[in-house]
Amino acid sequence: MSTFLAELLGTMILIILGNGVVGGVVLNKSKSFGSGWIVITLAWGLAVSMAIYAVGSVSGAHINPAVTLGLAAVGEFPWEDVPMYITAQMLGAFIGAIIVYFHYLPHWRETEDQEAKLAVFSTAPAIRNTTSNLLSEIIGTFILVLGILAIGANEFTEGLNPLIVGFLVLSIGMSLGGPTGYAINPARDLGPRIAHFLLPIAGKGGSDWRYSWIPVVGPVIGGIYGGLFYYAMFNNEVTTSFWVFTAIIAALMIAAFFKEKKAG
Repeated sequence: MSTFLAELLGTMILIILGNGVVGGVVLNKSKSFGSGWIVITLAWGLAVSMAIYAVGSVSGAHINPAVTLGLAAVGEFPWEDVPMYITAQMLGAFIGAIIVYFHYLPHWRETEDQEAKLAVFSTAPAIRNTTSNLLSEIIGTFILVLGILAIGANEFTEGLNPLIVGFLVLSIGMSLGGPTGYAINPARDLGPRIAHFLLPIAGKGGSDWRYSWIPVVGPVIGGIYGGLFYYAMFNNEVTTSFWVFTAIIAALMIAAFFKEKKAG
């Protein structure tokens, strides 16, 4: 199997299991309807573990452009392979979302809530606040990439890495997922959002393109900074890029604080 196909299949598995649990929880007449946030976060963590176990030996199972970019930013992944990996991840997410659509085919017309239908495919903020929403995605993805690098540095986790990364994603979902639904993965959000836009879903409503850039840009910034931060703190490799990203994130925090203070 090629690394391209591995990343495509891994991301497809991630979306089938991850978006699939959201469908079960929010779509009417599903047997798991209304089972809640804990079920969603637990299933997403297990989805990540399954995807990594499936293709990790072939491609490293990035299954996330933010992870690919974060690793490339610190020299742990070749930049020339980045476009191929991201293309495979986007295609895998798109295909996975289409499979979820067919899996719940009779449930779309039974569900009137347009926001619930979109939630099966992509994320949305609990409170719509551009700067704060962007920060939430940055912070969640920063913890993801920092955690992945930290887990990989421990030899005792060999063979258990996929499971432990799944627990990391579970922790992020439970602790940090509330504000934006924790996309923490541009492919996970944008690929299925495109599928939502194209598929003939009964009464689906809009695809919320106004918000769509946040689950892309936020994870990219957070993923790269997670890698730079890990290398600066643990390997004493402090680069100009580290300081640039630190300044950007600090500026966003200050802007979010004053925006919230003004609103209050």
